[in-house]
Amino acid sequence: MRKFVIERAVPGIGGLSNPELGGAARTSNGALAALAPKVQWVHSYVTADKTFCIYLAEDEDAIHKHAELSGFPATIITEVTGMIDPSTARQ
Repeated sequence: MRKFVIERAVPGIGGLSNPELGGAARTSNGALAALAPKVQWVHSYVTADKTFCIYLAEDEDAIHKHAELSGFPATIITEVTGMIDPSTARQ
């Protein structure tokens, strides 16, 4: 599986309550179940008007299919090609 960052433009998402975010997660989970095992949701970061989601997927097409089934936009999809963190400096 390849790792992707998905930027979703969702105006006002940062103002949703926990129960409302839970409903969005359930909607996403339903689409994921229909597509399993081609795509997996790892987690998402919520900002005022966007989410940044980390997904594992066979390919970008699987992410587009999830967006279609869930109704959540996949505004920008970027494949992760590597990762660095503070420990990278010690190498």
